[in-house]
Amino acid sequence: MDNHFRHPIENDPQTENVNLPSMEELEMQLEWEKQRSRRFRRLRTILFSLIAAVAVVVVVLVLWMPTLQINGKSMEPQLTAGDIVLTKKVKDVAPGDVVVFYYDDKILVKRLIGSPGDWIDIDKDGDVYVNGELLEEPYVAGKALGECDIALPYHVPEDKLFVMGDYRSESIDSRYSVVGCIDRNQIIGKLVFKIWPLGEIGTVK
Repeated sequence: MDNHFRHPIENDPQTENVNLPSMEELEMQLEWEKQRSRRFRRLRTILFSLIAAVAVVVVVLVLWMPTLQINGKSMEPQLTAGDIVLTKKVKDVAPGDVVVFYYDDKILVKRLIGSPGDWIDIDKDGDVYVNGELLEEPYVAGKALGECDIALPYHVPEDKLFVMGDYRSESIDSRYSVVGCIDRNQIIGKLVFKIWPLGEIGTVK
């Protein structure tokens, strides 16, 4: 009987071609894994930051600058039906601002023309005078007296605001006694920025 003991791996032809990685290769592989882990953590941080930023923007838009879609054509040519705009929620508005307000359970958009105590006059050609001075209105495409049954010149009552649409021949506004002036507490805010359509993005003037 052959009592010579042979190690089971020694001289095994299947193990002769196995190449174990060198220490340098192991260190390179380890460094690559560390870099990949760091890249993943950076990417995760960036994604979380973007999500947080988007959330903040959404909250701000909802609470402070809600969006509004324009209906009708009383504010043409600057604002047309289907436009989407941002509203800044403020009560402190000034003549020339495009204001958003509640009226008869609806939300309307008009331009603020006169403040409390102002005298408003409109001639047959549609020229508007505030306290005797002709109002420069580059936003109006076509002037018109429009639907007007108030006695002119008109004195704006205290705590009231006189508003008109830019499309003077079509807008029903403070020139018409059924609508009249609006209260300050009806004001939601003023339009500040148009976000749709994309080709017309910009500030509302």
